[in-house]
Amino acid sequence: MRIGHGYDAHRLGGDRPFVIGGVKIPYDRGIFAHSDGDTLAHAIIDAFFGAAGMRDIGAQYPDSAAAYDNADSMGLLRDAVLKINKDGFTLEYLDCTVIAQAPKMGPHITAIRENIARACGVEISRVNVKATTEEKMGFTGNGEGIAAHAVCLLNE
Repeated sequence: MRIGHGYDAHRLGGDRPFVIGGVKIPYDRGIFAHSDGDTLAHAIIDAFFGAAGMRDIGAQYPDSAAAYDNADSMGLLRDAVLKINKDGFTLEYLDCTVIAQAPKMGPHITAIRENIARACGVEISRVNVKATTEEKMGFTGNGEGIAAHAVCLLNE
C-alpha cells in the first residue's frame, strides 16, 4: 500500500464558473486558474501522483502548456488514473476536504463524490468528501480563495 497527500488552492474572482469535483456550483465569483480551476480535482491528482512516486501535477500538466488552457480537470483526473494504473496502482480509498467560507458545499457533496468515483473508476464507497470553513480566518475564511486537501491509499 502507498499513501499520498495532495493540496491545492486557487484565488476567487473572475468570470470562470465555480467548479469543484466536476460540479458547477452557483456562486457570484469564479476561480482564477489556467485550467477550469477545479481545486479538489487538482489536490486528488497530486495525491495520486505522490502515492505512485511520480512528479507533481505541475510537471505532468504544466500551466505553461497551451494544451491545458481551460482544461477540464475531471479529464485530467481520468488521465491521472490511467497513469497510475499503468504503473500498477489501483485506488483503495480517497478522503478529501474542501476548505471554503462560501459557497456552502454540503448540498453538492453527493454529486461531487459521484463525479470523482466515476472519474476514478471506483465505487462511491471508496470516495469521501468533506467541507469546512476556516471561521473567517485566512485567505479561505476571508473569501479570497478556496483550498482542498486529498489523501489517498493506493494498492500496488
